[in-house]
Amino acid sequence: MASDSLDVEIEKELGLDEKAVAPPGASANHEATSKKKQKKVSRQSSRENVVASTFFSGPRSWKNSRRSRNGYGRGLPKKGGAGGKGVWGAPGSELLETYEDVNDPNYDYENLNNGDIELKVVVPEISDEEMRKKVEPIVLEYFENGDTHEAAVSVEDCIPYKRRDTFVQLAIEIAMDHKPSHREMTSVLISDLFGHILVESDITKGLESLLVNVNDLILDIPDAPTVLGNFIARAIADDCIPPKFLITAKEKSTNQYYLEAIHRAETLLSVKHGLVRLHNVWGVGGALRPVKYLTRQMSLLLQEFISSGDIEEASRCLRSLEVPHFHHELVYEAIVMALEANNAHKEEALCKLLKAFDAAVLVTPDQMERGFLRVFDDLPDISMDVPLAYIILDRFVDRCYKEGFLTDNVTKKLPSRGRKRFVSEGDQQFIRNNRIL
Repeated sequence: MASDSLDVEIEKELGLDEKAVAPPGASANHEATSKKKQKKVSRQSSRENVVASTFFSGPRSWKNSRRSRNGYGRGLPKKGGAGGKGVWGAPGSELLETYEDVNDPNYDYENLNNGDIELKVVVPEISDEEMRKKVEPIVLEYFENGDTHEAAVSVEDCIPYKRRDTFVQLAIEIAMDHKPSHREMTSVLISDLFGHILVESDITKGLESLLVNVNDLILDIPDAPTVLGNFIARAIADDCIPPKFLITAKEKSTNQYYLEAIHRAETLLSVKHGLVRLHNVWGVGGALRPVKYLTRQMSLLLQEFISSGDIEEASRCLRSLEVPHFHHELVYEAIVMALEANNAHKEEALCKLLKAFDAAVLVTPDQMERGFLRVFDDLPDISMDVPLAYIILDRFVDRCYKEGFLTDNVTKKLPSRGRKRFVSEGDQQFIRNNRIL
């Protein structure tokens, strides 16, 4: 080879130079050392007149070496170990192959990279039971905090777009089982979601589903047609659905309760200034009602109970007022009614009513005690209209204490009877200046 001949020439030149430079007496020593430590200069590249600065053992030893011959590199195998005889490629390279032979027995016909498979978004159908499990926590949480924005985010995340009408239907059904204040909150929620979460068709389909199922709703909610008519009228007043909804819905069924709900909505809308009044179709919240209105309602509740004796109806009316913090007024009015009546039968009936309210925890012990103490403080003024107020109150408190719902703390604060006259008016001048020891 050309490289071997070039190495021999270089060796000859170096040998001639050594002989020319060496002194005559050192020829034998030089030959001995050259045989033991004879080093050859290795050429780094195939170019002519280029000599490497490093020494190797010999041209035969690095001939088949995998090291780079330009003096660079870390001595790693070429192509990362993927080259060479009998090598199919680097480990894992079979996973990166872009070309696949169709005639290969292992050819994957369902591979997404083939180009003949199209992916489409498939939204699984949600059953009615699963929808109820999703909607009920959202509505109940909204009843607790009243945050329509949070409810809107929950509806947008959890309720599919095609099932928003079911959300309206279930929300109204849940509100029908709750208090009027919750029904008002549901109407506000539907109005706030309309436009960006709910559309007109969602509300329309939801109300139509409720009208179709009104026969089932009336089993659990006796006044379902009236309540549903209120929801329909309120939705029309809030511009969520058009007024023609009543005309089109009336033609779809001849059911009695179905038509009763439609007639209820038509009546509310036909009243003078009906659209304005429909904002209070569920009544004003308990905390927003005036005190005189609440006092009058409690007085009417007690009068109706005296005439009917229906404790359940009285309990329902008290719950509908939604003012648990104002129940002491009911206790106050009941005691004053007993004092003014001066009738054992009415006293027994009112005591029975207060005992039922205490047993059902409609009136808390704190509210009960506060109502009695208010009567004790106002007793001097009450006795001006009811002279026997002290005697009647003593008898009524004793009756309530025997029933077990009045505490000792109240009975100890019971005011004493009026002062008995022991000196005539004419005798006052004789004892006016005397000091009683």
